[in-house]
Amino acid sequence: MENRAQWGTRAGFILAAVGSAIGLGNIWRFPAVAYDNGGGAFFIPYLIALLTAGIPLLVMEFTMGHKYRGSAPLTYHRMNKKYEWIGWWQVFISFVISTYYAVIIAWAISYSIFALNLKWGDDTEGFLFSEYLNLSAPGEVGSLVPGVFIPLLIVWVITLGVLFKGVKKGIEAANKIFIPALVVLFLIIVIRAITLPGAAAGLDAFFKPNFDAIWDGKVWVAAYGQIFFSLSIAFAIMITYSSYLPKKSDITNNAFITGFSNSGFELLAGIGVFSALGFMAVAANVPVDEVVTGGVGLAFVVFPQIINQFPALNELFGFLFFATLVLAGLSSLISIVETYVAGFSEKFGTSRTKAVFVGGGLAALVSILFATQGGLFFLDAADYFINQFGIALVGLVEVIAVAWFLKKLTDFQGHSNEISDIRLGGWWKICLGIITPLILGYMMFQLFKQNLMRQFPTETGNYEGYSDFFIFYSGWAVAIGAVVVGILFSLKKWNSNTSLESEKEVN
Repeated sequence: MENRAQWGTRAGFILAAVGSAIGLGNIWRFPAVAYDNGGGAFFIPYLIALLTAGIPLLVMEFTMGHKYRGSAPLTYHRMNKKYEWIGWWQVFISFVISTYYAVIIAWAISYSIFALNLKWGDDTEGFLFSEYLNLSAPGEVGSLVPGVFIPLLIVWVITLGVLFKGVKKGIEAANKIFIPALVVLFLIIVIRAITLPGAAAGLDAFFKPNFDAIWDGKVWVAAYGQIFFSLSIAFAIMITYSSYLPKKSDITNNAFITGFSNSGFELLAGIGVFSALGFMAVAANVPVDEVVTGGVGLAFVVFPQIINQFPALNELFGFLFFATLVLAGLSSLISIVETYVAGFSEKFGTSRTKAVFVGGGLAALVSILFATQGGLFFLDAADYFINQFGIALVGLVEVIAVAWFLKKLTDFQGHSNEISDIRLGGWWKICLGIITPLILGYMMFQLFKQNLMRQFPTETGNYEGYSDFFIFYSGWAVAIGAVVVGILFSLKKWNSNTSLESEKEVN
C-alpha cells in the first residue's frame, strides 16, 4: 500500500470539498442565472439537475479517487492507461483557470481595502475600468498594474504556503478556518441586506416563479450547466481530494453533504444579492430588472454602487462583502492548484515541495499577464473558452469514457455501496449512463453551433466582439492547448517509483 497523505478527519475532507465547490460563481453567477431562467420556478430544474447529474457525478469522482488512490492522471492510468490523457486534460484546464482566478481574488483584496474609505467614488464603473485596471485595448498587454500585481503576490503566497504544508496541515487546516469564516461573514451580509428598504421587492423578483419558463429547454440547460460548473466537477479536484480519504469512508453521504451545502450557499447568495439589488432599485426608483446583472459587473460595479447608498456602516459592509469573495476564492484556488501539484509529483516522482514550487510558481508567473492593462480582456476570453470548451467538454468525455467505453459504473457502484450508508441503485447508473451524457452533449452541440455561427457575416461577430485573431490565440488556442498538452504529458513514461498497479494492489 502506498504511503499516501490522508485527511485528518471526515469533516476536514467535507470542508475542503465544500470550499472547492463554493467559489466566486456561487455569489455572482447563480443569482442572475436563476432570475433569468424563471425565478422561483428555476429551482425545479435546478434540484432535478442536482439529483440526476451533480450528486451522481460527485459520487463517481469520489469513488474514482478513493478506489484508485491517485491524482486524476494516475487514477485514469490505473483504470486504463489509454485514458490517462483525460486526467491530464483536466489538470491543465485547472492550471489555466488558476492563472486568472488568482487575479480576480487579487481584485477582491484591493476592493476590501478600497471599501474602508469608499475609494471607488460615485462612478464605480469608471473607477474599475479606468482608474483601477487602467484598461488598454483588447489584445494589447500594456504595462503592469501595481494595484493588481501586489495583491496577486499575496494570493499566491497564501495559496502556495498552504499547499507547501500538505493535505492535513495545509489544505484541511486552512479550510477549517476559511469556510466557517466565509459562512459567518456572509450570514452577516444577508441579515443586513434583508433588513434594507426595498429588500422585499428584490426577493419578490428573485423568488417569483415563472412556471412557463420550465418548459423551455434553455432553462434546463442553464440548470444543468449551473450545477455542473458550481460543483468543481471535471476539474480533477474531487478525484484528487477523494484520493486522500481513508479506506473506510462514506462516499455517498459525503457527496450528498457536499452537493447540498454548495446549493444551500447558492440560495443564501441569491437572497443576499437580490435583497441588495431590491434596495438599489427602490433607491433609484427603477424596476428591479433594470439593476440585475452578474459576473464581474455585479461584484465590482453594482455592489460598490449599492454600498455607497447604504444608510449606515457602508465601509464595514463593503469590507465584509469583498472579504467573503476573498475567502470563497482562496478555498477554491487552493483546490485547483492541488490538482496539478499532485499530478506533477506522481508523474515525475518529485517531492511535494518541488511540485508546489515548480507547478504553482509557473502558474503564478503566467498569471502576471492578467495583472497588466490588457489583462481583463485576456482573462475574459480565456475564462469563456476554457469553461465552455474545456470543462463542459471534458466532463462529457469523462462520463462517456467511464460509463460507455470502460463500463465502470457497476464496479464503482459496488465499491461505493460496500463502504457507504446510502446505497446506489440502478437509478444512479441511468443518470450517468443516459441522462448526464445527453444533457452535456446537447449543451456542447448548442455551444459549438453558437460560436461557429458567429464566424459568418450574417451573425454578430465573435464573443464580445473581439477580433478573430484575438479570439483565436487567447480563447480557442487556450482551450485546445489544454487538450494537446494533456495528451503529450500522457505519452511520457511514469517515474519508476510511482506504483501503476491496479486498484486491488493499491488498496
